[in-house]
Amino acid sequence: MKEELESLVGMMVERGILLEEAMTEFEKKFIKRVLDHARGNQCRAAKTLGIHRNTLSRKISEYHLDRNGRRR
Repeated sequence: MKEELESLVGMMVERGILLEEAMTEFEKKFIKRVLDHARGNQCRAAKTLGIHRNTLSRKISEYHLDRNGRRR
């Protein structure tokens, strides 16, 4: 996995993707995956993510996700 991450980071640097954009995309995809794994249960997803449920709710709105992690 470490090698895959290195390769991905290398491609992002070559394409000029800014750190903030990369972090935002990673966070959005990570949240989507955890919500899917939790079958939309925001309390369980927040616990898995290590964040408060209100923070998760705010991020769901910010990234325009539905409760199951899909884009609205």
